[in-house]
Amino acid sequence: MAGEDTYKQAKRIFEKFKAEIAKAIVGQEALVENVMISIVTGSHALLEGAPGLGKTMTIRAISEALDLDFSRIQCTPDLMPSDITGTYLIEEDAKTGKKEFRFRQGPIFSNIVLADEINRATPKTQAALLEAMQEKQVTSGSNTFTLKPPFFVLATQNPIEMEGTYPLPEAQLDRFLFKILVDYPKPFEEEKIVRIYTAGEAPEIKKVISSETLIELGKLATMVPISEELLKYVVSFVAATRPGEGNETANKYLDYGASPRAAIGIVKAARARALLYGNNFASKADVEAMALPVLRHRLILNFESERQGISTDDVTRMILKEAK
Repeated sequence: MAGEDTYKQAKRIFEKFKAEIAKAIVGQEALVENVMISIVTGSHALLEGAPGLGKTMTIRAISEALDLDFSRIQCTPDLMPSDITGTYLIEEDAKTGKKEFRFRQGPIFSNIVLADEINRATPKTQAALLEAMQEKQVTSGSNTFTLKPPFFVLATQNPIEMEGTYPLPEAQLDRFLFKILVDYPKPFEEEKIVRIYTAGEAPEIKKVISSETLIELGKLATMVPISEELLKYVVSFVAATRPGEGNETANKYLDYGASPRAAIGIVKAARARALLYGNNFASKADVEAMALPVLRHRLILNFESERQGISTDDVTRMILKEAK
């Protein structure tokens, strides 16, 4: 019965959540929506944009609106893997005086982990997140520690061409359900931002979604119906991103296309979006809305596309248009 009530109230819960976030974050509706969809599906999201656009602040606001543990990792070139996962320390028992090794958990042991400026960390440190993101566990020495659910990594990065950054490898990028581009605000939004943050104290965000409700939303999202025809449509256009499969656009502009994980991600995200919008089934609009953030970091452009200034979003739109 509780699940049925949550299903009926999903849209209202999402609207209340967005209204609370809007106290501190002006505009950026698509950003907030996509991060919430990522969380509901139990997945990770990567936010990319120039410094000062509110990426970190948005994630902080979202964590404050959810009744979850939150930790922040500021990624720098001198950050070590053990700074993320934790390490063994020698500790003395106050009663017996006996010394023994004990594992001290790192900031990865939280529900929401903000990996801020992830591409400023070295590849070795970036790799420390890989097992946690994929397996939701941490191995230290001969012991394995399970991360308590729910667990999400929300990472931010500056554009990869900026100085002092280390581009994430494809295997690491593939662990993120979404790559979300954060753009500059519109003039009227920027005016409102300036007014809010020059008026004194920052707005207070209240917790509006409990951890139980969030977990329940995640379970319900997996049950949202999607037609067999629409599922085949997703598989078809994801396959069309692979050069050599007969699609002229992919052959012309891409070196590598998306794997079946992309198709799985689109279906999961479309179901979650339909739930949060209060719909009883996933539609083609849900699928196409989720295609860009899911495929954005999974398509590898070739020289021709870069020569013409064509982005992965442009290629995805072309293939979607051809698939209709």
